[in-house]
Amino acid sequence: MEHSLRKHLSSNKEERTMKVIKMFFMGLLMVVFMSGCGSGGGSGTGIGSGGGSGPVPDTTAPTVSSSIPADGATGVSLNGNITATFSEGMDPATITTSTFTLTQSGTPVVGAVTYVGTVATFDPTGNLTASTLYTGTITTGAKDLAGNALAVNKTWSFTTGAGSDTTAPTVSSTIPADLATGVSLNGSISTTFSEAMDPATITTTTFTLKQGGTSVLGVVTYVGTTATFKPTGNLAASTLYTATITTGATDLAGNALAVAKTWSFTTGAALDTTAPTVSSTNPADLATGVALNGNITATFSEGMDPATITTTTFTLKQGGTSVLGAVTYVGTVATFKPTGNLAAITTYVATITTGVQDLAGNALAVAKTWSFTTGSAAALGPAAVNLGTAGNFVILTKSGITNIPTSAITGNIGTSPITGAAITGLGCGEISGTIYTVDAAGPACRVISPSTLTTAVGDMQIAYTDAAGRVTPDFTNLGAGNITGLTLVPGLYKWTTGVNLQAGGVTISGAANDVWIFQISGTLIVDSGAIVTLVGGARAQNIFWQVTGQTTLGTTSQFKGIILDQTAIVIQNGAKLNNGRALAQTAVTLDANTVTQP
Repeated sequence: MEHSLRKHLSSNKEERTMKVIKMFFMGLLMVVFMSGCGSGGGSGTGIGSGGGSGPVPDTTAPTVSSSIPADGATGVSLNGNITATFSEGMDPATITTSTFTLTQSGTPVVGAVTYVGTVATFDPTGNLTASTLYTGTITTGAKDLAGNALAVNKTWSFTTGAGSDTTAPTVSSTIPADLATGVSLNGSISTTFSEAMDPATITTTTFTLKQGGTSVLGVVTYVGTTATFKPTGNLAASTLYTATITTGATDLAGNALAVAKTWSFTTGAALDTTAPTVSSTNPADLATGVALNGNITATFSEGMDPATITTTTFTLKQGGTSVLGAVTYVGTVATFKPTGNLAAITTYVATITTGVQDLAGNALAVAKTWSFTTGSAAALGPAAVNLGTAGNFVILTKSGITNIPTSAITGNIGTSPITGAAITGLGCGEISGTIYTVDAAGPACRVISPSTLTTAVGDMQIAYTDAAGRVTPDFTNLGAGNITGLTLVPGLYKWTTGVNLQAGGVTISGAANDVWIFQISGTLIVDSGAIVTLVGGARAQNIFWQVTGQTTLGTTSQFKGIILDQTAIVIQNGAKLNNGRALAQTAVTLDANTVTQP
């Protein structure tokens, strides 16, 4: 530029004229530079933040948010891969067999390492050995895109089971749900799988969105068990779209979806500009006597972007000291799992920052902070099943609620995607709570909230899949399934048949934080007059009955716990579910019953 100017100026111009011109152009370039670097809070470029103060370097060390298998996992399949999810994007060149290793008693396992999105995968060359302890390690040689290394090595261990994984994965839930209407124009589409998937198989080829026969451009990401399709631009208003997950998507053992998953939804006319909120936490704020080995969870008001739920945005501290742990996100629930037990009789503070975002990119308006104090003992049994927003309902179904008056229901009820007309025979005076429907049909006291129901039903299906998929080497198999007269201590129980409870009843014995999961492959039949009795401080909110077939509570029986049923729940005349929930993937039938949430 200066050379060009010199050619056009006469030779008799003084040197000071040139200095003035140079100063003018330097000032002009500075103005252009400043206007392109943001001046009102930074545009995410890292340059300027209100006063043009220059680049703000990234000096934050990345962390490993979660691993699959999780630390301490047992019964791990012999043919699966091992993954680690980072809190941010990493430099792929630093994710190698040197920085991501798997060992058995100090001996390296031969395998290959790949990196996609924020997930690193170790694929062993052959099957692992049965009933054997393995240790995964990510070293400080792993660096983020700014060159920051892990502060410390990440190490976790797991124990294999006796067999390989040959079960095809399924899609547990989708956002939006199938046939949903009024969907926001700027949201992303997400799907949650029944198990962890191979990130390399979750792409724009296997996860697509179409309007008619026209493909929608977008980006696909995968974190934990959730895949997200983010359209490049806003969707069209009042338009039908179809999403598909093909059988090209495989789990970590190489098993493909048995059949492609396809669902449709219709957009509304508006953008989603509403900030998400944290609707509940466990432990609750100011809770005391919390188990030393429990997880900390936060349930959001809507589906969130899984990539924003990390160990950076979900933290736990004791005083000013951060607690090490892993963070996962499924449905609407974020979970922080401490690496080890918490200290007894100690106060901890959990925080969800405004770095978390919903599927439309809206951040939490303000950070969510809550505290709790531990007790003196660890909980027995498996980790509790988190119901997500389904935990806001005492009765929730997908195909209807039928009632023969007069029942007394304490808690919210809802049915979706079927219309409110499927709630029959239920008077407004019979419920102490809210009746949610997807439309204006149904009882006069209803509240129309299709989005609330869509989210809750999705969480219900995820909770069912979670309960059904639990595996431990020390589960109890009670054979034929007659549990009458037994005393059941905390733990995981499995039946390959149905379960029957006769008039003698059953006793569930344990402390307040202990957990029971009952996996029932057939039906659950509770005979007339049978009673479930809780002793020792056991709480119904920690008892989960996962039932594949129909659940029938006989006349005048008294049942307790959370029923997660893949089909129907029938509560016969005078029976009481007086400390539990009826969550069914088809229908619930009532007949002059008492149903009270825990």
